[in-house]
Amino acid sequence: MKRLQLISIGELDGIVLEGLAVELANHFAIPCEVLPHTIDPSFAFHGERRQYHSSKILAELGQFVRPHTWRILGVTGTDLYIPILTFVFGEAQMGGPGSVVSYYRLRQEFYGLPGDGDLLRERLLKEAVHELGHTLDLTHCDDYRCAMSASHSVELIDLKENAFCSNCAERVLSMTQME
Repeated sequence: MKRLQLISIGELDGIVLEGLAVELANHFAIPCEVLPHTIDPSFAFHGERRQYHSSKILAELGQFVRPHTWRILGVTGTDLYIPILTFVFGEAQMGGPGSVVSYYRLRQEFYGLPGDGDLLRERLLKEAVHELGHTLDLTHCDDYRCAMSASHSVELIDLKENAFCSNCAERVLSMTQME
């Protein structure tokens, strides 16, 4: 049976992948496992930007894809970027198996506010669902409440839900039935 796999990208600061795995397994109705590996992201570090190139990390995830892999999600606490943007919360291979999400800018502490573990876990789940949606060929949705709405700021992430709107959910259902 196919599985959603989670893998740590670097050391995770207080984030428990097992909890995220349970949430994602329930959300996508598919078994989910945490791989016992950690990818050292140092190869993707850009010295001038002081950030990590998410596309390079995505490419690295490919070595962990197996025949039983449904999708693989890398989770990191590092600050991610792609060259055309200042930062990204995550990136995914459209229609492919890999996605990565960072909680670096999802933390309240990044904005000078007291930490909030529950809010961080909620934001991380929303972004994980969003990036996994891209692996199912979903593009950004105009419904601001949908998990597939664009995420340019934490305020927009807080507005949306961790679930797909009915249109996106229908597309996910048709995609998963074809696999």
